[in-house]
Amino acid sequence: MFYQPKDGHGLPHNPFNAIVTPRPIGWISTRGRDGHENLAPYSFFNAVAYEPPQVMFASTADKPDRHIGKDTVANIDETGVFCVNIVEYAMRDAMNATSGSYAAAEDEFDLAGLARAECETVACSRVAAAPAALECRLTQMVTLAGKANYVVFGEVTGIHLRDDCLVNGLFDVTTFRPLARLGYRDYTMVGDLFSLSRPDDETR
Repeated sequence: MFYQPKDGHGLPHNPFNAIVTPRPIGWISTRGRDGHENLAPYSFFNAVAYEPPQVMFASTADKPDRHIGKDTVANIDETGVFCVNIVEYAMRDAMNATSGSYAAAEDEFDLAGLARAECETVACSRVAAAPAALECRLTQMVTLAGKANYVVFGEVTGIHLRDDCLVNGLFDVTTFRPLARLGYRDYTMVGDLFSLSRPDDETR
């Protein structure tokens, strides 16, 4: 099968998200200028640089009650900061609960029954029990082609690691089994690992 996206795919559901998988989930927490907090998952998310450490996520919708994008993008546009919380398998239901479209004043921490902790280097909350959290300052926001497509880039200014996830000095993802997004309504988790040595044997 071959199709050009501009012509449609002719399938029951769009296969694009099922092709680019698995995708890590950035559970983004923000605080607006008015003090309201927001927490929402984004599967167009990844790390993009080592030094300084930088991450990105993309938002693909607008909300009628915000001046730009959804609550997350609007809050970052106002304050210039955000936090990326890593989602473990045990938090899958809480993450899913925060994925709904809620009013800007709705607090997803409360809605999902999640404890919060104040970040150290930026002014917003993080998910207190998350395996890891990356505090970020906005470096640039890029508007992409399409109706409401925004890519947010941030420099990581603080990193929280849950103590039980550190094993012999390594951040061990098998201790919490990170959740990843597939296509349609499907998810997966990391449970099994294997190692490959690069030709130049460089490790980070």
